[in-house]
Amino acid sequence: MGSGRWSTDVYTAAENFRAATGRSAFAYSDGGARTAHPDLDPKGVFMRESRDSDEHPVSTPIVVMFDVTGSMGNVPRVLQTKLPQLLGLLTRKGYATDPQIMFGAIGDATCDRVPLQVGQFESDNRMDEHLSRIVLEGGGGGQKRESYELAMYFLARHVVADSLVQRQRKGYLFLIGDELPYRKVKPKEVKQVIGDDLAEAIPVESIVAELQRKFEVFFILPTAAGYGGDREVLDTWRGLLGQNVLELDDLDAVCETIALTVGLGEDNVDLDEGLDDLAAYGSAAAGSVAGALAPLADRSPQIRRL
Repeated sequence: MGSGRWSTDVYTAAENFRAATGRSAFAYSDGGARTAHPDLDPKGVFMRESRDSDEHPVSTPIVVMFDVTGSMGNVPRVLQTKLPQLLGLLTRKGYATDPQIMFGAIGDATCDRVPLQVGQFESDNRMDEHLSRIVLEGGGGGQKRESYELAMYFLARHVVADSLVQRQRKGYLFLIGDELPYRKVKPKEVKQVIGDDLAEAIPVESIVAELQRKFEVFFILPTAAGYGGDREVLDTWRGLLGQNVLELDDLDAVCETIALTVGLGEDNVDLDEGLDDLAAYGSAAAGSVAGALAPLADRSPQIRRL
């Protein structure tokens, strides 16, 4: 997967069509869908693939998974409106080589109808199509936990990337949410949602360690979300991911934050240069991005290497 190239002209044409016809950018969800779209249903999936090709010989896998419960349900809508900025920074500014982006959504497997949705790695406008097929269920159980561990299990066991196989380079994973993971990956939920048979539960610490062999994993916590700034949430995620927990005071800055984090990780830009790029693009997100990325400012570059 991951063929083709992103076209802002195609994106703009689709936006204009939707505006002229009154169609939603999330027509599948806004049309009343209550089951995962077949293209994003993880049940029975063997592998999501980020592959090199003649067109993209040095692929960089980037996964963006967002909590779509409660107050976090607006995140995909923000991402959809800012895709051109994200792709513009990654490609035209050279932050990443041959980026292939996969979107997905996280809910609560204890109570939601659609607890996990996972797209495919794409380099062209199909990533916009995948976003449009996400169900924005808005559920959640109200117990300050969502099924992040289930998403991490899928990404650890059901993703293959040539960057890792061919070049020993990790991909990037951004989890965007405001709650805690459940403490264990539960065999019953894995069977129901993904279809795998697990002999026993997996502690969340173990699945994170397994996942980190494939991805540089970040957790973005919007401070204005329901549990933004919550000490238990912050301490738990920092215990799992260390300095890769990024507090973001403006949800509208999430695309810019992702782009600059990748650029820093690839050693293709430093923070000051990246903030200048945002200003040149007319983005008002520089202050929020600078605050979110402060923990990474002094970090050694090329954090992807194994």
